Amino acid sequence: MNKLYPDAASALADVIQDGQTLAVGGFGLCGIPEALIAALRDTGKKELTCISNNAGVDGFGLGVLLETRQVKKMISSYVGENKEFERQYLSGELEVELTPQGTLAEKLRSGGAGIPAFYTRTGVGTQIADGKEVKVFNGQEYILEETLVADVALVKAQKADKAGNLVFNKTARNFNPECAMSGRITIVEVEEIVEIGDLDPDHIHLPGIYVQRIVLNANPEKRIEKRTLRDAE
Repeated sequence: MNKLYPDAASALADVIQDGQTLAVGGFGLCGIPEALIAALRDTGKKELTCISNNAGVDGFGLGVLLETRQVKKMISSYVGENKEFERQYLSGELEVELTPQGTLAEKLRSGGAGIPAFYTRTGVGTQIADGKEVKVFNGQEYILEETLVADVALVKAQKADKAGNLVFNKTARNFNPECAMSGRITIVEVEEIVEIGDLDPDHIHLPGIYVQRIVLNANPEKRIEKRTLRDAE
């Protein structure tokens, strides 16, 4: 099975449809599949539900999909860096399902592992627990969280071999493995592609069984979300 595609547009062309649910890797602007997001924007597909830790920033990352009104709903943990997100949410144009960060990661991982739901103490006694089953274990209340499975996952890795085995770059790993696991079809954007056997098996972070398509983006922008400089003395 050839998993290599010449560009992001061709990798998305026959899989993206209106109304799909997508899991998108990244934490802020760290480890985001920027070429795949741009190609997704260019498809013009709408009514999308995006599962992602956050929603990028204005004009970059998932922020570009908000500007083109392609996103119907966000399932996220932190959404505080995007003014267009704020505007759409407060005006009722965008549905938002806020999910604790660890819970979101486990929802994706468990969904990819075929687990339909799990119990967690996170969110007990808060609005997060509204409408959810509560059960007591060892004298502590837990809420039942249903897991997440995405139609398509878009992820970013530093390196892949041609079988789709992935290596991530330090903290740019973040939510990418969990998103990859949750996707029925997972498309990965990488900075380097090597031959099968070139990766040390002990250094592989995610096995290629979770990856269906690979796109090379050798020169990503790697934008810094916030730059803080010390005042000149």
